[in-house]
Amino acid sequence: MKPMIASLRASAAPAEEDSHWLVVSDLMATLMMVFLFLAVLHMAQVERTHLVETEVRTTATESRQAIYQALEDEFRDDLPRWRAELVEPTLTLRFREPDVLFDRSSARIKPEFEAILRDFLPRYLAQLRAFKDVIREIRIEGHTSSEWSTDTRPLQAYFLNMELSQQRTQAVLRFAYDLEGLEKETWFRDRVAAVGLSSSRLVYDASGEEDAEASRRVEFSVLTDFESRLLEPIELDTTANRLGTPPEVGATGARPDTTAG
Repeated sequence: MKPMIASLRASAAPAEEDSHWLVVSDLMATLMMVFLFLAVLHMAQVERTHLVETEVRTTATESRQAIYQALEDEFRDDLPRWRAELVEPTLTLRFREPDVLFDRSSARIKPEFEAILRDFLPRYLAQLRAFKDVIREIRIEGHTSSEWSTDTRPLQAYFLNMELSQQRTQAVLRFAYDLEGLEKETWFRDRVAAVGLSSSRLVYDASGEEDAEASRRVEFSVLTDFESRLLEPIELDTTANRLGTPPEVGATGARPDTTAG
């Protein structure tokens, strides 16, 4: 009897061992399938992110080029007589003749600059209106030189010029809202910012010295929503139920709306 029992036990041991390895094998296969699915999902996410970023960059480039071209076409003939310039990379229209803009140490707009603004501002907003869906901010910037009175310390001069530059941009903004029709441009009010930058962005001459005259200027810059669109969440449809088939991808709100130009 004992030999028979021993024989049965001996024959059962390999069967139990085989069953154990089958369980381990099934578990490993399941884990491999899970890892493979996660890898496919990650690859799809990377690919979709790349496609969205490329699409947004392309759309942003096209939008910025269209804005620049619209402003260039509108103001090409005016820039020389205004002594202004249009800078393409930053979409900045720069008024760079300080003797026309303000009196020294004053935030009162000179009559010559009032005449320019009265002509410029309605036309400027008319050109930008078509792009309002991709414009994040219209920034009016006031810039000064680093100069103040001779007995003023540099840091004190910086803050005095900061206050002066802020007062000047606010004066320009108030003047804009006093123009007929501009008070109805609610989209402009939602996006405009009047910023005084003091002497933080000086202009230098060829020898590396501060060009005080060129540093005193007023700029109108357009900022698009390129960065915010890149930061919008990208969602993947993870309902794909067949391993080896990349899940269908889709972005929620990541595609730029170019209906307005």
